[in-house]
Amino acid sequence: MPLAYWCVLVAAILPLVIVVFAKAGGDGDNHHPRDSVERLPPASRRAYAAHLNAYENFPFFAAAVIIAKTQGAPLVTLNALAAIYIVLRIAHAALYIGDYATPRSVVFAIAWLVNIAIFVLPVFR
Repeated sequence: MPLAYWCVLVAAILPLVIVVFAKAGGDGDNHHPRDSVERLPPASRRAYAAHLNAYENFPFFAAAVIIAKTQGAPLVTLNALAAIYIVLRIAHAALYIGDYATPRSVVFAIAWLVNIAIFVLPVFR
C-alpha cells in the first residue's frame, strides 16, 4: 500500500489527536460536548478550531490522493507530496494552538497548494 494512503489515515486521525489537547483538563459535559467550547481557555479553543479545520480539509486531501493514485500519478512524487501535506497540517495545528496567526495562514496556503498539486499530478505523468 502506498505511503500516500497511510497519510490519508494519519490525516483522518489527526483531528482526534488535536481535540484531545483541546478537551484536556476541561470541565465539559460529555452529554453536550460542543456547548462547553466557549468556556475553554484560549489555547484550547484554538485547538478546537484547529480540530475542525483538520476535518474540513480532510475530504479534499483524501479525494486528491485517491484520484491521483487511480489516475496513474507517479507514486514517488505522490508519496512525497502526501507526506509533506501531513507535516504541513501538523505544523498548521501547532501554529493555530500557539496563536501564530500569520505563519499559520501561510502554512495553510502552502498545504492547500500541495493538495492541489496532488490532485493535478496525473496530468504530468
